[in-house]
Amino acid sequence: MIDFFLKFMVRIRLLIVFAFFTGIIASPSLQAQGNGRDFKLWLDELKKEALAEGVPASIIEKALAGVKPREEIIKRDQNQPEFQLSLASYLERIVSESRVARGRRIMVEHRQLLDEIGRVYGVQPRFLVALWGIESDYGRVLGGFPVIESLVTLAYDPRRGKYFRRELLHALHIVGEGLASLDDLNGSWAGAVGGLQFMPSIYRKYAVDYNDDGSVDIWGDPADMFATGANYLDASGWRDDQTWGREVYLPADFDMELVGHDTRLTLAAWQKLGVRRLYGRRDLPGREMEASLIIPDRDSGRAFLVYANFRIILKWNRSDLFAISVGTLADRIKIDESS
Repeated sequence: MIDFFLKFMVRIRLLIVFAFFTGIIASPSLQAQGNGRDFKLWLDELKKEALAEGVPASIIEKALAGVKPREEIIKRDQNQPEFQLSLASYLERIVSESRVARGRRIMVEHRQLLDEIGRVYGVQPRFLVALWGIESDYGRVLGGFPVIESLVTLAYDPRRGKYFRRELLHALHIVGEGLASLDDLNGSWAGAVGGLQFMPSIYRKYAVDYNDDGSVDIWGDPADMFATGANYLDASGWRDDQTWGREVYLPADFDMELVGHDTRLTLAAWQKLGVRRLYGRRDLPGREMEASLIIPDRDSGRAFLVYANFRIILKWNRSDLFAISVGTLADRIKIDESS
């Protein structure tokens, strides 16, 4: 009898292990991802926090009525292409020839507006157009996820819950303040909205009604969209007398301990270490400007000197591949700007 019981227990354990690895028992659920917190209780606490911050009760109830976490959002968060692809594959996908060609046409089509906004905020227009191209394919892919639901899911997930909880509260304030309606708030799985994919905190703080029509349309009005993006970049410390960086040549005996964002040297110092422009191995420009050296894809070995503006692009999306793509597209659609 004891032998039968032991064999039975072994079989049960084997079935449990098999079920886990084959998906019969799901990988950690959203309930587990919420550290075991009851979702309803968590949502009630959120509602109280929003109410205490001054969001109207009617807005809170309407926005959060029936909302539930979505497994799809978590899966997308865990499988972002910026962390899955090589540099070459990412650039091929993001900086396509068709995207470059369209970006050049947009630079011409909106030149007067872009030049004006560029002067007002001190941001080179090509970077605004490049961000538009990469973030939403020039407005063609704005995202179809209800922002409130996306942010609820990511706020409930403890991995980055604190950050997304604040973004969720900003989204509720946006509706409460009349900056946008709930119907407007559709966007990416991560809760970003508009042609330049602003997170709610950025939209709320830096929104610009550039054409002075009483609303901020970052979905379909290039003036409001570009001005809001430029306002954010300017407030972040953007330099219109500098570019983003450049790909460079490294000597064979280069000290790889110097690679990384934490090391910042002048271009003159990098020059002494043997770093040169990639093509023709010419001297580096702007010798007193500070830069960091990064190698985002160790397999390819491609190296980049990146400047202060690069670090500001990283505030948009904390991925070196993303920031390099923005800079690369901006370079390729450049018309006659000086930097």
